[in-house]
Amino acid sequence: MLIKGLYTVQSFEQNGQEIQATVKLNAAHDVFKGHFPGNPILPGVCAIQMIKELTEEATGKTLFLSVASNIKFMAIINPEKNDTIHLVLHLSEDDNQIKVKNTVSFEETLALKLNASFKIVA
Repeated sequence: MLIKGLYTVQSFEQNGQEIQATVKLNAAHDVFKGHFPGNPILPGVCAIQMIKELTEEATGKTLFLSVASNIKFMAIINPEKNDTIHLVLHLSEDDNQIKVKNTVSFEETLALKLNASFKIVA
C-alpha cells in the first residue's frame, strides 16, 4: 500500500474478470488535513492508486499505470460523510498489460468512472 493507513479493504470478491471491493476510508488520515482543511476530499490520485492496488491484488502482478482515459469525477468523496466506498473493476489482459474499466461509488452515488491500462512490471 503506497499510502499506509488511508483505507482498509472490507470485502474483496473476484468472479472471473470482475472484482467488487468495499473500502473503508480513514477520515483521520493526514492526507485529508491538506486536502482540504475543514472540507476533506479524497484526492483523485488516491482513488486511482486504490484501483491500481486492487488490480495488483487480483492479478498477483506488479503494475505501472501507463494510460488513463475517460476519467470522470462525478461526485466528491468526503470521508467524514461517506467513509465507505464500493469499487467495481472489469479486467482484461492484452500484450503485457492489464486493462481496467472501473466505477467507484458510495451509497447510490456514482463518484468516479475510469478506464486505464497498467503495464505489467513483474
